[in-house]
Amino acid sequence: MTPFAPVILFVINPQSGSRSGIDWQALIREHFRDSGHDLHFQLLDASVEASVLEQRIEKLRPVMAVAVGGDGTVSFLARLLLGTGITLGILPAGSANGMARELAIPEDPAAALEVLSAGNSRLTDVIRINKKHICLHLSDIGLNATLIKHFEEGNLRGKLGYASKIIKTLWTQKEMWVDIATNGQPSTHRAFMVVLANATRYGTGAVINPEGDLSDGRFEVIIIHRLAISELFKMLLGPRPFNPEKISVYQATSVSIRTTRKMHFQVDGEYLGRTDTIEAEILAGKLRLQVPVGKQAD
Repeated sequence: MTPFAPVILFVINPQSGSRSGIDWQALIREHFRDSGHDLHFQLLDASVEASVLEQRIEKLRPVMAVAVGGDGTVSFLARLLLGTGITLGILPAGSANGMARELAIPEDPAAALEVLSAGNSRLTDVIRINKKHICLHLSDIGLNATLIKHFEEGNLRGKLGYASKIIKTLWTQKEMWVDIATNGQPSTHRAFMVVLANATRYGTGAVINPEGDLSDGRFEVIIIHRLAISELFKMLLGPRPFNPEKISVYQATSVSIRTTRKMHFQVDGEYLGRTDTIEAEILAGKLRLQVPVGKQAD
């Protein structure tokens, strides 16, 4: 190891998903054994605060920081890397790996490690919400956030469980009145949920935004007026055209959302409680991501 070997920091969540039994450090060390990189590791637990990890990143100045975990771990690390120029890598190890799926990063550990060592890097956008939350992937208010709340309470498991809960919730979920201003243009809607989509699909594989592009300098505001069973299966089975009477899509660089009552709200799979006010804006090209060969690079 030379004194100036490029540093890679691996941030490992040992409790992520069903892969907590994998010895990630051993796999990583073996993969990078002859690469000449200086490898560092940080385990995430309740005692590791964002400020501690931020200080370590500033001290090490890695060429890449890798989230080893699910979407929560990816979002946690991404917030610390915004605007730094440090590349964010992903080793999917969670129960929900929506961002890895979006980027076509394999779930197989060996193949995912190959993306880190032989992939491309690209600048991507993020959505800033209410001046304090960062969305890489998908955020929403209404029905899906309610489902995530159930998931976190332990009442929901897997795609079939997710679909089953949606169907049951459809019978009881009340529509909300929503005032939305996209790029300063106001409109009022009745809706089951409103999605802020930087990406195309949820971690379950449900495609909500077929036209999504992580690097186009804008995001989509998707208003689901009615969520019938037929629309549910369009979401679950793949990118299919939606009924325009049931779903409206607007492209935006900013949006203001007001609801007549507080509704459940989530950002990148993290339930954040109830709110009746959302202010969101795009931050273009603020995050550098490591992606497989063949994905757009810069």
